[in-house]
Amino acid sequence: MQLTRARDFTASRAWGAKHLASLDGVTARLHWTDQPYHWHINDGDELFVVLDGVVRMHYRDAANLEQSVEMQPGDIFFATAGCAHVAHPQGAARILVLERAGSE
Repeated sequence: MQLTRARDFTASRAWGAKHLASLDGVTARLHWTDQPYHWHINDGDELFVVLDGVVRMHYRDAANLEQSVEMQPGDIFFATAGCAHVAHPQGAARILVLERAGSE
């Protein structure tokens, strides 16, 4: 049994993570950040859940046009494999990420 209180988690650097679990080839990690990530494309699907804070998620749509959406606690962003995206926290944020093991 393991209990993690997401609101209390911090890291020594932006996008620092706590590994929570591995589930049939999928990792669950809790991230803390106060800085944007970088544009990237995952080789598999990714589920991104804002647990604390506000995050502006930028992504490229099917026409390759940049879009963005503001995510509040409880909001979930699902990036299919090949979807270019980048997260910009608006201050400190805690984010649960589920993705294929080995993805970054």
